[in-house]
Amino acid sequence: MQSLLVLYMTKQLLLTPHVEQIAGFEGFRAFLSGLYGLGGEATTQQVASTIFGLYTSLVYLTPIAGGFVADRLLGRTRTVIAGALLMSAGHFLMAFDVSFLLALLCLVLGTGCFKGNIAGQVGGLYGEGDLRRADAFQIFYLGINAGVIAAPLIAGTLGEKVGWHYGFGAAGVGMLIALSIYLAGRRHLPPDPPLKTTSMVDRPKLSPADWRTVGVLVALLPVLAASVLVNQQIFNAYLVWADTSVDMTLFGETLPTTWLITLDSIVSVSFLAGMVVFWRMWARRFREPDEIGKLTIGAFISVLGALSLAAGAAMAAAAGTKVSLWWLIAFEIFNSAAFANMLPVSLALYARASPPAVLGTMIGVYYLHLVVGNQTVGVLGTLLEKMPAANFWLMHAGIAAGAAVVFLLVGRFFARLLSHEAVGGGRTG
Repeated sequence: MQSLLVLYMTKQLLLTPHVEQIAGFEGFRAFLSGLYGLGGEATTQQVASTIFGLYTSLVYLTPIAGGFVADRLLGRTRTVIAGALLMSAGHFLMAFDVSFLLALLCLVLGTGCFKGNIAGQVGGLYGEGDLRRADAFQIFYLGINAGVIAAPLIAGTLGEKVGWHYGFGAAGVGMLIALSIYLAGRRHLPPDPPLKTTSMVDRPKLSPADWRTVGVLVALLPVLAASVLVNQQIFNAYLVWADTSVDMTLFGETLPTTWLITLDSIVSVSFLAGMVVFWRMWARRFREPDEIGKLTIGAFISVLGALSLAAGAAMAAAAGTKVSLWWLIAFEIFNSAAFANMLPVSLALYARASPPAVLGTMIGVYYLHLVVGNQTVGVLGTLLEKMPAANFWLMHAGIAAGAAVVFLLVGRFFARLLSHEAVGGGRTG
């Protein structure tokens, strides 16, 4: 669905007569204007970019509420099921112009119930201090990206070639299939922890070392947000730019733009699997970097990805041609190598280093960096039409480079607070 969202808005939904059919859209646009400072002269692409940024940031904010529902009311399994059903409803509602905003609301709430709790179940498979947890989250992301290989080929092709609403309907069917797979395999996941109540008085308290660790993890959130901007822009400005400025011809065939998401997932799957094997082989002969070390490596590689796009845009502008698809392939290789050492590794860091007394809360807090990151992606996306494409991607490279330097400094001066040794010595839980 996400591979279709921005293209659908810019090429149909936000154009007359479709935009007039969206229930409540005038009030929603006024809200966007107040939130982002969009004037009446805002282009369709700018409005679409801000909607994308708001939607994707809320997707990573609601897991905090989803964690509360799971901990206090329903338990993780029932909350995951409710989330999957809400997401299915959202996909089906996307098949109609009138219910667009309601569809986004269902998707936001459903993802909030689903995302954090499914990750918590993965983290619960391993004991405290077990380095295999990072591998598990890489395999977890491997499975997600394997699904995204097929999804744009089906939903994206239906949306671009047959009709947008057919693509969204296919996404709804896919979500129901996913729910069936989850229910069939639920017995392999750890049992739900007992529900927490306000009457519980024996909750573990945080030690001073715990509070210092929490402080470092919270302080890392804006750095993590900056480090993922290049990757998160793939579903927003990257698709819009590729649709208009990239030669999508390969072996004589013009490829649908949404197939770039499939390409991204194929390369991501390869690097996610490769990194699991690589780090296990590396650890046999050398000391394996900790999570901060891997984040530093990933952020620096991300810079190379953004520079590839900037170079392709600059050369195309100088020659007066469209950007070669091979520059995007180079970007996908660098970006996927970066991704494999960043998002799953950072999630593993928070799942491992957070004090047990606040683990569920800290997993929700972790996703706040994607709230900030996706809001920033939406805002930066509005600049695509205001500056040369080469400068646009150079801006992203500079932000990623800044994040890489901060990770390097954190690893140098604060590694002890996040170390595996600190887990055993400073916890009271």
